[in-house]
Amino acid sequence: MTGFLQNDYWVLLLILNYFLAVSAVITILLKNVNPTKTLSYIIILIVFPFLGILVYYLFGQEYRKNKIFNRKNVLNHNVIQSINNEFEFNKQETKRVADYLDNKVKLVKLLYSNKNAPLTLSNDITVFKDGNTKFDKLLEDLNAAKHHIHLEYYVLNDDKIGTKIIDTLCGKALKGVEVRLVYDDVGSKLTSKTKNRLTKCGVEHHAFMPVVFTKFTGKMNYRNHRKIAIIDGAIGYVGGINIADIYLNDEASNHLWRDTHLRIAGEAIKTLQIHFFTTWDFVTKQKFKTSLDYFPKLSQKNNIGIQIAASGPDTDWANIMEAIFTAIATAREYVYITTPYFVPNDEIITVLQVASKSGVDVRLIIPKESDSWVVKHATNSYLEKLFDANIKVYRYTKSFIHAKTMVVDDVFSTVGTTNMDYRSFNINFEVNAFIYDVETSKLLKQHFLEDLDDSEMIIDKQWAHRSKLEKFKESFCRLWSPLI
Repeated sequence: MTGFLQNDYWVLLLILNYFLAVSAVITILLKNVNPTKTLSYIIILIVFPFLGILVYYLFGQEYRKNKIFNRKNVLNHNVIQSINNEFEFNKQETKRVADYLDNKVKLVKLLYSNKNAPLTLSNDITVFKDGNTKFDKLLEDLNAAKHHIHLEYYVLNDDKIGTKIIDTLCGKALKGVEVRLVYDDVGSKLTSKTKNRLTKCGVEHHAFMPVVFTKFTGKMNYRNHRKIAIIDGAIGYVGGINIADIYLNDEASNHLWRDTHLRIAGEAIKTLQIHFFTTWDFVTKQKFKTSLDYFPKLSQKNNIGIQIAASGPDTDWANIMEAIFTAIATAREYVYITTPYFVPNDEIITVLQVASKSGVDVRLIIPKESDSWVVKHATNSYLEKLFDANIKVYRYTKSFIHAKTMVVDDVFSTVGTTNMDYRSFNINFEVNAFIYDVETSKLLKQHFLEDLDDSEMIIDKQWAHRSKLEKFKESFCRLWSPLI
């Protein structure tokens, strides 16, 4: 028996592998998830012994039904309930602003019913096109904080700009301002020295789902991709710009980065604050007692309608994806989308095709050079379907474009952390601002048209004649698209 084990241990390992693989395949089939994703996992499990099991173990577990977050501690708190009651969905209010919202009332109702994302009307917005202007204003707001600062970022590095932010946080904490910080453990790079400094200064900080080698499970996959800053419950930031030097433009070193971020002042911050507290409740694993100090009464001269929508494994529905789908489906004149990663699901491809074939001007900007070889070729595999429906696709050539925006009909726009890919729609924790405002929409439309000047349009006839090798790379990478 011992001799058999010594001579044929590879056979035993293969038997064990395929026993586990078959068990995983049965589990996947019973979930009745997206067929493309199901087939991708089944092929990987069967064709790639050992590697397939590892990939499924790390990335294939579905957490939406088994909620990662226990949101009850925060959402059942009396203060939070009273804030939600302030924005209780009101049909009369919707009728009053129906003309203002054009045909986007459906979108308002969808977001509210999906995850209690109320429509707020008293808001002001500033749009940033790059990290330099965003960080200048953010630092100004942080320095002016009097009661609290809440930050939640996917990437927080202790490089030059990161250290500048951390210096400010420490300085405010030492002066008695409450400072709370959540950073993603995979996306961020903070040294032990920096973490110890934050602790000594009185900054409460926690890593989101820390990854330790001995506990290296699906936590690697379900990351907090949000970028949120809240100052005194009155000012908030949301968008694509993380806290790291790479997001800064430096002409001296010829480093350019195109992105979009928002500064919001007004009632929408209350919803953003609630999303932060649900995360805080999760990372601290302690009941946090909120108070009205975190939800001050606000008044803004501008009347900009905003819904803050969040999605992730903690939500019953893919809220942001469904809202984007509805916005495209109800478009009348145009849909302009900018995304650094375009690996869409079937629903988004279909609604884009239908919109374009119905006479809507649909245009898409993606980077010419991606920061991921697999994503670049997976993206290319979807373009012919767009060309078949007369959708115009442009590749941004000036630098890497990281903006995640969509503008529809001069009346609706969205800016946030969500990419047009499987990961953002189904796996990561994301947050977007959905904006119902003509002025903001026209500004974002202007930015889109300016970006076209720094982009090259892909000619579909030329694209069809690309090499067989390129097509093979695309097909191969597309196979992995539900996983990347």
